[in-house]
Amino acid sequence: MNLIEAGKLAYEYIIRDEEDNVTEILRALDGVDLQVGQGDFVAILGHNGSGKSTLARHLNALLTAEEGTLWIDGKDAMDAGNAWDIRKSTGMVFQNPDNQIVAGVVEEDVAFGPENLGIPPIEILKRVAKSLHAVGMSEYRRHSPNRLSGGQKQRVAIAGVMAMEPKCIVLDEPTAMLDPSGRKEVLDAAERLNREKGVTVILITHYMEEAVRAGRVFVMDQGKVVMQGTPREVFSQVEELRGYRLDVPPMARLAHELRKEGLRLPEGILTRQELVEALCRLS
Repeated sequence: MNLIEAGKLAYEYIIRDEEDNVTEILRALDGVDLQVGQGDFVAILGHNGSGKSTLARHLNALLTAEEGTLWIDGKDAMDAGNAWDIRKSTGMVFQNPDNQIVAGVVEEDVAFGPENLGIPPIEILKRVAKSLHAVGMSEYRRHSPNRLSGGQKQRVAIAGVMAMEPKCIVLDEPTAMLDPSGRKEVLDAAERLNREKGVTVILITHYMEEAVRAGRVFVMDQGKVVMQGTPREVFSQVEELRGYRLDVPPMARLAHELRKEGLRLPEGILTRQELVEALCRLS
């Protein structure tokens, strides 16, 4: 059974003026079908307004769809009574870590979630230590979050979600406010949790090169899933992606341009090493 199953999911935002009159209805999700298995690493791509962040909020029961079906860890997400259990199964990490950090000491912040779940203190201590270790932040456990870099703060936010022991973590553009070093820190931590702990990771991003790490990629446009497949399958369709106002990872783009110039390079090149090896085989 899949951990997440969405069928024909639809959601609309109603825009009102100052007098509470409806001025516009935006269909943010329009018939979304999505399946994610336990232990998957999935990336969801799309330009601004494509619906990817709205979908992320449905996966954590922050929003409830008007149409379709959504099952998360065997629970009907359309039933508001399941929201609490769904949030225990699916944790959210948002774009700005400052919006999730609530305590003045790192280990206290990581303990905040389990405390609200009523976990016994001894178990909380174990979870805090394990979660900080998993994201490489154990040495900062007694530091103030205010003195950490953006990437370190985001790793603390991930540890706070991990301490609640969810089956899935949804990362909603977690690196958008970070420099390249911070982005790498966060992605390395997410990848390690997926690989070593079996945690399902759903990465919402507009950075194409980040999606290369995923096992599967979904592309959204105008509230619909318009493409899906492995990173190689998706990023080999350069012109179709451009039609959705998206680019491809730099090496895939370069390989595509070289093919247009007549070089017989294989489809699906994603990394610098793969491009170098393909060029060497031509010589």
